[in-house]
Amino acid sequence: MLKIAYHDCYAHPLPEGHRFPMEKYTLLPQQLLHEGTLEEDNFFEPHPAEDGILGLTHAEDYIEKLNKLQLDRKEIRRTGFPLSKELIAREKTIMQGTIMAAEYSLQHGIAMNIAGGTHHAYSNLGEGFCLLNDNAIAANYLLHTNKARRILIVDLDVHQGNGTAEIFQDSEKVFTFSMHGKNNFPLRKENSDLDIPLEDGMGDEEYLDILKYNLPKLINQHKPDFIFYQCGVDILASDKLGRLSLSIDGCKERDRFVLESCHEKGIPITCSMGGGYSEEIRVIIEAHANTYRLAQDIFF
Repeated sequence: MLKIAYHDCYAHPLPEGHRFPMEKYTLLPQQLLHEGTLEEDNFFEPHPAEDGILGLTHAEDYIEKLNKLQLDRKEIRRTGFPLSKELIAREKTIMQGTIMAAEYSLQHGIAMNIAGGTHHAYSNLGEGFCLLNDNAIAANYLLHTNKARRILIVDLDVHQGNGTAEIFQDSEKVFTFSMHGKNNFPLRKENSDLDIPLEDGMGDEEYLDILKYNLPKLINQHKPDFIFYQCGVDILASDKLGRLSLSIDGCKERDRFVLESCHEKGIPITCSMGGGYSEEIRVIIEAHANTYRLAQDIFF
């Protein structure tokens, strides 16, 4: 059964006018239930992750600053979120959602988190709507518990996974792969194990050609026994914060290729939602929903 992390706190309200589309966290599960792609049994509710597990990835003093709400104004502004106890609880719950999804992936081949994909969080600071890095935390949890030996992080959000790259810059067990807009945020990029910067306006055909050339090579060379997939839909032409020009169908084909690649090789995969900032919320929901539909079709 496809298992998916979801908690009501994912849609924690932000001040009116805030540009982050929190409503997608409520609307996406509603859509998937309404159309019959998922049932209530597909969802599980995570609890906040323990600080000890977070400490496998993030600096102890940074975790303490979050717990005590002691980020300074510059640090708060860098995250993009107003700091509160509720926000920290939400972030920790998202982290646990990806950890638990990884456990389910080991059992069923795939699991997903309605939130997550917080790839801008560094080991010691937050950035770009990310305070803690869920894929990094879950990857280190699997390594620490000897449930995985070699991990590949496939980051296909339109923005580079700069925090993930920093966290694993010296790791021989985690390979970081990021395909992202060359001229997109963040202005200062980190060095992933493989970065592919994409030119503005790139469409379906060129994008998919690049992905289909590189991903099989990485799987064959790195031989991962687990994959984390950051499947942001901000690669769409309609996205307000992206500079690429993929269609809904192109985005769906991207997901199909990644999921089928894992399924055919028998590699467990955990998917985190990532970004999506199109003007119309229905476009965001449709693009994200396609990932879940494909997971059901391919794996179950």
